[in-house]
Amino acid sequence: MAGLIQIIGLIQRVRYARVSVEGERIGEIDAGLLAFIGVQRADTEASAERLLQRMLGYRVFADADGRMNLSLRDVGGGLLLVSQFTLAADTRKGARPGFSSAAPPELGERLFDYLLERARVQHPQVASGRFGADMQVELLNDGPVTFWLES
Repeated sequence: MAGLIQIIGLIQRVRYARVSVEGERIGEIDAGLLAFIGVQRADTEASAERLLQRMLGYRVFADADGRMNLSLRDVGGGLLLVSQFTLAADTRKGARPGFSSAAPPELGERLFDYLLERARVQHPQVASGRFGADMQVELLNDGPVTFWLES
């Protein structure tokens, strides 16, 4: 599957991030990473695990010299995972996105739950949104710093 885009993580370095459903706050973190997760048809547990390792080890936090040399593991920040189906959209043509490469809901939910479970085992501060819900996300992007990661 060379060249095929795999599970997507749009990560943002944040001062805080919160997610609510129907007015109820269901997940929040202080400083750390907010990660919007898009699952595609070809994704597997292995690609989810690879994305998690990249998110936890990606160096986006400043060291003593102000350079982005520290990872989420290094700084001990929070990780907020939010499923976002629209990241898998095909926007190459037309005025409406296509979703043929997006994972079906059952696979998307299974892999998102797997990613969340593995994150909670490997990192002390993990929160999440609710798969498939209409969520409201509030954040203060720090930088701004935003990266598109693929496994």
